[in-house]
Amino acid sequence: MRLIGLDPGLRNTGWGIIDVQANRLRYIADGTVSPDPKQDLANRLRDLHEGLAEVLLNFEPDEAAVEETFVNKNPTTTLRLGEARGVVVLAPALAGLPVAEYSANRIKKSVVGAGHAAKNQVQMMVNRILPGCNFSSPDAADALAVAICHAHFAETGRRLQDTTVIR
Repeated sequence: MRLIGLDPGLRNTGWGIIDVQANRLRYIADGTVSPDPKQDLANRLRDLHEGLAEVLLNFEPDEAAVEETFVNKNPTTTLRLGEARGVVVLAPALAGLPVAEYSANRIKKSVVGAGHAAKNQVQMMVNRILPGCNFSSPDAADALAVAICHAHFAETGRRLQDTTVIR
């Protein structure tokens, strides 16, 4: 199964692709979609969607996972991040993919073992979990962490769904 993890942002949206076979994770690719900040909001959102649509078309993932948005102190920033996140959730949904969402704490806990881990701890563990990974940006590393988290939790959910009770 191929998974894409997405770390939403209006300036930089990270993406990371991994393959999952049983309990083995394999790094495939990562990157960042960075719309031109000089454009108006509508065009930045369009560019974000087009960039993600291209990644989805090129790598053909089976499922997507997105980091949930946390609330910033600045309401305008939170609102704009929410708009970008809407595009990030919509792009894989339009491609027909199931989309899971995970909190930042759950992602960190599944990758590092602590829900309040520092960014550098997450990056170090992503490198250990995905040998050969040389992520292109901190946003891409975060997206790979989202994909790793989804691989762990989604597999457990799939096993529970496939289990039948014989009476």
